Amino acid sequence: MAKRQVFYSFHFDNDVMRVQQVRNMGVIEGNPSVSPNTWEEIKRSEAGIKQWINYEIEQAWAKGMGVVGIHIHHLNCPNNTSNKKGSNPFNGYTINNGTIKLTDILRCYEPSSWNAYNDIKNNIEQLIEEAIKIRNQY
Repeated sequence: MAKRQVFYSFHFDNDVMRVQQVRNMGVIEGNPSVSPNTWEEIKRSEAGIKQWINYEIEQAWAKGMGVVGIHIHHLNCPNNTSNKKGSNPFNGYTINNGTIKLTDILRCYEPSSWNAYNDIKNNIEQLIEEAIKIRNQY
Protein backbone atom coordinates (compact mmCIF):
# COMPACT_ATOMS: atom_id res chain seq x y z
CA MET A 1 0.00 0.00 0.00
CA ALA A 2 1.28 3.48 -0.82
CA LYS A 3 2.29 5.76 2.01
CA ARG A 4 -0.30 8.38 2.92
CA GLN A 5 0.44 11.87 4.11
CA VAL A 6 -1.04 12.35 7.56
CA PHE A 7 -1.62 15.36 9.78
CA TYR A 8 -1.18 14.65 13.48
CA SER A 9 -3.24 16.45 16.08
CA PHE A 10 -2.49 15.79 19.74
CA HIS A 11 -2.06 17.33 23.17
CA PHE A 12 1.59 18.37 22.96
CA ASP A 13 2.57 18.26 26.64
CA ASN A 14 1.00 14.87 27.28
CA ASP A 15 1.57 13.07 24.02
CA VAL A 16 4.51 14.41 22.01
CA MET A 17 6.69 11.39 22.81
CA ARG A 18 3.86 8.97 22.04
CA VAL A 19 3.15 10.66 18.71
CA GLN A 20 6.83 10.39 17.80
CA GLN A 21 6.53 6.63 18.26
CA VAL A 22 3.64 6.53 15.80
CA ARG A 23 5.55 8.68 13.32
CA ASN A 24 8.61 6.44 13.61
CA MET A 25 6.66 3.29 12.77
CA GLY A 26 7.52 4.04 9.13
CA VAL A 27 4.05 3.22 7.89
CA ILE A 28 2.84 6.73 7.14
CA GLU A 29 4.32 10.10 6.32
CA GLY A 30 3.48 13.04 8.50
CA ASN A 31 3.89 16.75 8.50
CA PRO A 32 5.72 18.61 11.24
CA SER A 33 3.74 19.45 14.31
CA VAL A 34 2.82 23.01 15.20
CA SER A 35 5.78 25.29 15.91
CA PRO A 36 6.79 25.78 19.57
CA ASN A 37 5.89 29.50 19.44
CA THR A 38 2.42 28.79 18.07
CA TRP A 39 1.94 26.02 20.63
CA GLU A 40 2.85 28.38 23.48
CA GLU A 41 0.06 30.72 22.37
CA ILE A 42 -2.47 27.93 21.91
CA LYS A 43 -1.84 26.18 25.22
CA ARG A 44 -2.42 29.24 27.40
CA SER A 45 -5.84 27.82 28.13
CA GLU A 46 -7.62 24.51 27.81
CA ALA A 47 -10.19 26.32 25.69
CA GLY A 48 -7.40 27.35 23.32
CA ILE A 49 -6.32 23.73 22.92
CA LYS A 50 -9.88 22.55 22.32
CA GLN A 51 -10.45 25.36 19.82
CA TRP A 52 -7.26 24.40 17.93
CA ILE A 53 -8.24 20.73 17.76
CA ASN A 54 -11.79 21.70 16.70
CA TYR A 55 -10.32 23.85 13.95
CA GLU A 56 -8.08 21.03 12.72
CA ILE A 57 -10.94 18.54 12.54
CA GLU A 58 -13.27 20.99 10.81
CA GLN A 59 -10.62 22.04 8.28
CA ALA A 60 -9.64 18.46 7.46
CA TRP A 61 -13.27 17.49 6.92
CA ALA A 62 -13.97 20.61 4.84
CA LYS A 63 -10.96 19.80 2.62
CA GLY A 64 -12.33 16.31 1.95
CA MET A 65 -9.69 14.50 3.99
CA GLY A 66 -10.21 11.25 5.82
CA VAL A 67 -10.29 11.71 9.57
CA VAL A 68 -9.52 9.06 12.19
CA GLY A 69 -8.77 9.23 15.90
CA ILE A 70 -6.38 6.90 17.69
CA HIS A 71 -6.12 6.81 21.45
CA ILE A 72 -2.40 6.63 22.29
CA HIS A 73 -2.51 6.77 26.08
CA HIS A 74 -1.28 3.16 26.37
CA LEU A 75 1.97 3.82 24.49
CA ASN A 76 5.00 3.96 26.76
CA CYS A 77 6.48 7.40 27.28
CA PRO A 78 9.73 8.20 29.13
CA ASN A 79 8.29 11.48 30.43
CA ASN A 80 4.85 10.24 31.45
CA THR A 81 4.76 6.48 31.95
CA SER A 82 1.00 6.36 31.64
CA ASN A 83 -1.76 8.73 30.81
CA LYS A 84 -5.51 8.76 31.03
CA LYS A 85 -7.56 8.21 27.94
CA GLY A 86 -8.70 11.42 26.31
CA SER A 87 -12.24 12.06 25.16
CA ASN A 88 -13.40 11.26 21.67
CA PRO A 89 -12.20 14.26 19.62
CA PHE A 90 -15.25 14.01 17.36
CA ASN A 91 -17.81 14.62 20.12
CA GLY A 92 -20.03 17.57 19.31
CA TYR A 93 -19.39 17.64 15.56
CA THR A 94 -22.13 17.20 13.04
CA ILE A 95 -22.40 17.32 9.27
CA ASN A 96 -25.28 17.62 6.80
CA ASN A 97 -26.88 20.51 8.67
CA GLY A 98 -26.62 18.74 11.99
CA THR A 99 -28.30 15.51 10.90
CA ILE A 100 -25.24 13.25 11.23
CA LYS A 101 -22.94 13.09 14.25
CA LEU A 102 -19.28 12.52 13.41
CA THR A 103 -19.06 10.12 16.35
CA ASP A 104 -21.56 7.91 14.49
CA ILE A 105 -19.45 7.66 11.34
CA LEU A 106 -15.81 8.30 12.28
CA ARG A 107 -13.63 5.87 14.10
CA CYS A 108 -11.74 6.65 17.28
CA TYR A 109 -9.58 3.56 17.59
CA GLU A 110 -8.74 2.03 20.96
CA PRO A 111 -5.58 -0.12 20.72
CA SER A 112 -4.95 -2.95 23.14
CA SER A 113 -3.63 -1.90 26.53
CA TRP A 114 -0.96 -4.61 26.63
CA ASN A 115 0.47 -4.21 23.12
CA ALA A 116 -0.58 -0.76 21.96
CA TYR A 117 2.49 -0.06 19.81
CA ASN A 118 2.14 -3.17 17.65
CA ASP A 119 -1.63 -2.86 17.59
CA ILE A 120 -1.39 0.66 16.15
CA LYS A 121 1.46 -0.27 13.80
CA ASN A 122 -0.44 -3.26 12.43
CA ASN A 123 -3.73 -1.39 11.96
CA ILE A 124 -2.91 2.23 11.12
CA GLU A 125 -2.86 1.77 7.35
CA GLN A 126 -6.28 0.12 7.43
CA LEU A 127 -7.64 2.84 9.73
CA ILE A 128 -6.44 5.57 7.37
CA GLU A 129 -7.85 3.86 4.28
CA GLU A 130 -11.16 3.32 6.09
CA ALA A 131 -11.26 7.01 7.04
CA ILE A 132 -10.71 8.03 3.41
CA LYS A 133 -13.53 5.74 2.24
CA ILE A 134 -15.87 7.14 4.88
CA ARG A 135 -15.04 10.71 3.88
CA ASN A 136 -15.65 9.90 0.22
CA GLN A 137 -19.18 8.72 1.13
CA TYR A 138 -20.09 12.14 2.54
